[in-house]
Amino acid sequence: MPPRWTVEDKYGNNIYLTEERWLHIIDNDNHPEMIDCEDQLIETLRFGKRKQDSLNPKKFRYSKEFDYLENFNTHIVVIVLFGHKQSKNRKPVTNNFIVTAYQKEVR
Repeated sequence: MPPRWTVEDKYGNNIYLTEERWLHIIDNDNHPEMIDCEDQLIETLRFGKRKQDSLNPKKFRYSKEFDYLENFNTHIVVIVLFGHKQSKNRKPVTNNFIVTAYQKEVR
């Protein structure tokens, strides 16, 4: 599936979001509060803090504080999986993609 968009984080990593993942994020059963926060999601990847998952070293959590989020939430959190895949000429290419994103209250 082609990316909806790709952005470079502050560490120089290209990260992409597919339409399928975006629809998952904003689904009413998941995180519908994110529907108007796509620009903030991109900003979180470009300028937010990043923390590597202790159990899965390929999984990173980006977070950034924002004013005026819903339900007293203070941050947007984006979960990204880092990896590689084979290109058509069988060379490895980066494959860093967004799994999910949500709002969270952080004190």
